[in-house]
Amino acid sequence: MKTLLVIYHSQSGNTAALANAVICGAKKEPIELRVKTAFEADLQDLLAADGLLIGSPENLGYMAGAIKDFIDRTFYPAQPYALNIPYGLFISAGNDGSGAVRELDRALLGYPMKKAVEPVIVRGLIRDADLELCATLGEAMAAGLIMGAL
Repeated sequence: MKTLLVIYHSQSGNTAALANAVICGAKKEPIELRVKTAFEADLQDLLAADGLLIGSPENLGYMAGAIKDFIDRTFYPAQPYALNIPYGLFISAGNDGSGAVRELDRALLGYPMKKAVEPVIVRGLIRDADLELCATLGEAMAAGLIMGAL
């Protein structure tokens, strides 16, 4: 069975709401789903994953510090494994979210990982349509992994 890892950080609760929608979408597919906060996740979680979804708030035009901490703790130890797993992003943005996406893409390319889907960026208040987009992201990522399309 394929494993989808969802890692996120949320301080205000917005990114957690998006993560919950992603998780609900992924659960529509027969996949092993592992969910960790950024401070809980480690290299072993990455090594066990067939795909990755990362959720982060945009902080000062950048990813959350907790997500950066996860990358700092796993980047160099992951190098011998050449992970090359597909990933996607979901961002809760007060601004435009592009800085968080740009820096996450840059870091994940170095593992190396491959971007499988376009990021979902939610700007401002979370609406039902945003939650639906996140649910679709989770379901699409899970389905893609199961079908071997990613």
